[in-house]
Amino acid sequence: MTQAPSHASGSKPQTMRHRLHKILRPLPEPINPALLEAEKKRAEDRQNRVSDAITAFSGSMLFVYVHIIWFSCWIGFGVEKYPYGLLTMIVSLEAIFLSTFVLISQNRADAKRQVIADAQWKTVKEEDKQNVELLKLSKQILSLTQEVRTMASTFRDQDDIAALTKEVRALTAAHPKPGD
Repeated sequence: MTQAPSHASGSKPQTMRHRLHKILRPLPEPINPALLEAEKKRAEDRQNRVSDAITAFSGSMLFVYVHIIWFSCWIGFGVEKYPYGLLTMIVSLEAIFLSTFVLISQNRADAKRQVIADAQWKTVKEEDKQNVELLKLSKQILSLTQEVRTMASTFRDQDDIAALTKEVRALTAAHPKPGD
C-alpha cells in the first residue's frame, strides 16, 4: 500500500489556500458617482463626521480591547465594590448612546441605498426612452427594407419581362410568319 506524501510543516496546503483566496476573492464594486456626491454633502456637516468617527470606532476590535482592559482594571483595582452599581450605570448609558449611533449608521446606510436607487431609476428611465427611440428606428428600417425588397422584386420582374420579350423577338425574327 502506498501512502500519499505528507508535508511535515503543512505549509504547502496553506500556501495553496492562500493563493486560491487571492484568486477567488471578489473584485471591489465600482463606486457609484451619485453615492460619492451624497458622501461629499454628508461630510460637510461636522455632526455627521463625529457620528461617523464614533460609529467606526465602536465597530472595531480596538473598541472591544479598550473595554476588556477598562472592565478588568475597574474590577481588578477595586474602583467600587460588588455589585458594581456605577459601572453598570456607565455601561447602560454607553449602550444607550451606542444604540443611537447604530441607528444613525442604519439611517446613513438607508440614505446610501436610496441615493443608489434614485440614480438607477433615473438610468432606467433614460434607457427606456432610448429603447422607445430604437424601436421607432427599427420600425422605420423594417419599412424601408420592405420597400427596397418590393422595388427589387419589381426590377427583377421587369428584367424577366425584358428577357422574355427579347427571346420572343429573337424567335420571331428567326422564324418569320408565313404571311411575311
